[in-house]
Amino acid sequence: MGKDQQRADRDIHFPALLRDVMGREPATTPPGAPNGAAAQKKSFRADIQGIRCLGLAIVFLTHAEVDAVPGGFVGLDAFFVLSGFLITGLILAEMDRTGTVSLMKFYARRIRRLLPLAMFVLFAVVIASAVMFSPVRNDAVAGDVIAAAFYFVNWRFAAQSVDYFAANALESPIQHFWTLSVEEQFYLVWPALLLLAFVWWSRNRRGSLRAKLWLVVLLTGVPSLYYSAFVVDDGGASYSYFSTLSRVWEFSLGGALALALPKELKLPGPVVAVLSWVGVGTLIVTAMIFTPELNYPGTAALAPTLATAAIVIAGTTAIAPKPTRMLASKPFQYIGDLSYSWYLWHWPAIVFAREAWGELSSLELIGVIAASWVPAHISHKLIEQPFRYSRPLARRPRRALAFGFASMAIAVAMAVSLTGLQPTVRTASAGQAIGAAAALEGEALQSSAQALQPQPREAKDDRGQLYEDGCLVEQTETESPECVYGRRSSDKRVVLFGNSHAFHYAPAMMRLARKRSWRLTALLRAGCPIGDVRFAHRCDVWREHALARIEEREEPDLIVVATTTELATGVVEDGERLDLEDSRDALHEGLVRTLDRLRETGARVVLMADLPRSSEDVPDCVSRELDALERCAFPDERDRETRFDARAADRLDGVEKIDPTPLLCPRRLCPAVMGNTLVYRDTNHFTATFARTLAPWLDRRLPVADANG
Repeated sequence: MGKDQQRADRDIHFPALLRDVMGREPATTPPGAPNGAAAQKKSFRADIQGIRCLGLAIVFLTHAEVDAVPGGFVGLDAFFVLSGFLITGLILAEMDRTGTVSLMKFYARRIRRLLPLAMFVLFAVVIASAVMFSPVRNDAVAGDVIAAAFYFVNWRFAAQSVDYFAANALESPIQHFWTLSVEEQFYLVWPALLLLAFVWWSRNRRGSLRAKLWLVVLLTGVPSLYYSAFVVDDGGASYSYFSTLSRVWEFSLGGALALALPKELKLPGPVVAVLSWVGVGTLIVTAMIFTPELNYPGTAALAPTLATAAIVIAGTTAIAPKPTRMLASKPFQYIGDLSYSWYLWHWPAIVFAREAWGELSSLELIGVIAASWVPAHISHKLIEQPFRYSRPLARRPRRALAFGFASMAIAVAMAVSLTGLQPTVRTASAGQAIGAAAALEGEALQSSAQALQPQPREAKDDRGQLYEDGCLVEQTETESPECVYGRRSSDKRVVLFGNSHAFHYAPAMMRLARKRSWRLTALLRAGCPIGDVRFAHRCDVWREHALARIEEREEPDLIVVATTTELATGVVEDGERLDLEDSRDALHEGLVRTLDRLRETGARVVLMADLPRSSEDVPDCVSRELDALERCAFPDERDRETRFDARAADRLDGVEKIDPTPLLCPRRLCPAVMGNTLVYRDTNHFTATFARTLAPWLDRRLPVADANG
């Protein structure tokens, strides 16, 4: 091995999330690894390895659902800052040493560090999923694996509005891969941006190189922080949480530290102690006081990121206060060494344990995480380290790149095989799939099905024409498009207004619009309560626009309203977001105000009372229990307090209420299948196919014959 290669392998240790500190070497240097004890002693930052251990621990406690640590997600912010700090410092060192940055060698090292173990975990997840999961769930896992293999799974989860903080019947065993995707997207761009700044400076040598590099940090970090804090809708917490755009500033903060800090910073001992104690304390305290209801990351993430920066600054000095010594202790160092592997294995272990044994206590979840140490330790020794120090791959970066693409292709092929081998059920004909008519005719609970419509594996996409036309406005939008159906010139004007729980009546309403020659306008937004409350900026703006449009443009004869009574996050009062239970009273009063405002238009107002919600994904259960569909039926266990929408309608004269519960849940048991038709596409939304069969039932209940008086 040549001296240049030795120097590169010694100095350019590009970090990964939860892994690889600057210049870190294992206690026993693997065969072929470069020797450099002096360089190691000089560059190794034990405090950074310790921060990784601390961050991993609080992530584990939150995933174990320990009540005292609901905000362990702040550990991920610490990792992002560390990654930005380390990679920027290493790129600066390479620029100083070689006068350039080799992107090919950089990405080859990334592949050697990350891909072998990550792809192996994906292989293991595919195999376990094939054994344990239903066809519907395996379709979802296959899509997740493909997205994870190409490092864009965070955008997939953002688009799906996955609730990262909730245990979900269809939670992905690789949901934690979103962090790797965010980091790799950053690493794909960041070295190139720094290299461009270096080339720009080297061509004319005007000004300072550091100034050009600072410009990169500011031009990426400031817009990202602004976007995270003020642009992304706070009601769309899942989208913001998974978005790379709302995370870039955390990496840039780390880059700013690398640019600003010298190799050794001289600070008074008391200042170093304060920085260290405050940094470690803030990370722990935010993990204990931050909750899933918090709009995140946004400005709230400044606390853990600046805390991480404080620890890094303290560790740059020659002084070692007690927190720094703690982070440098052997247990912290050991877990820091193992952190990447353990992080990859712990979440699949939790998901598959829940599938096998049902809901687990916090103590049981801690046991599952502890047990995941076994594959983590083995794969760290047999996969992660050998590939990291592979002499053939280190000597030939192109070979490393080829290996990376090949391993990704194998992961994708396995994912395709997973979905391709799943059994299917025959699609019921139109005559067989009678849906709600079966309940109207008094048929007993359907216990088995030889044919269904839609098929369970297709249910999530069975949303109807309004969805395809973009009339269910997403969380990033503030106005609805035109969305007019039926006979546009009709003097019978009907408005369907609400969130996704109004949207799923659209197929039935469209049938009635064609039958009765209505002009039907759909004003619908996902995840947005229609009550007059503060919930999220873009949601609140959309609601006001929609109400103003109803009052000023639509001149409706009939307004059909529906809203969910269960939100992913609470409403805002006096600048603070309430928890879900305290939000109900505010939602009730807000809905009364909205209904009263709609009533003032002179239209007849009808509230469609909200539905009960299944505790598990209905298509997933049906695909697994075709011969025992009663196992997929769920009870309606709501009380009057929960059903605040119905109470709001009861308070106002002139507001009518239609409750679908007696039809959907005879004897308070809600079947998953009616008349060979799958009722729900998830836990609480109708399939469009079933919704169309509601048209005759709805026609008899809506005050449509004399809608305009």
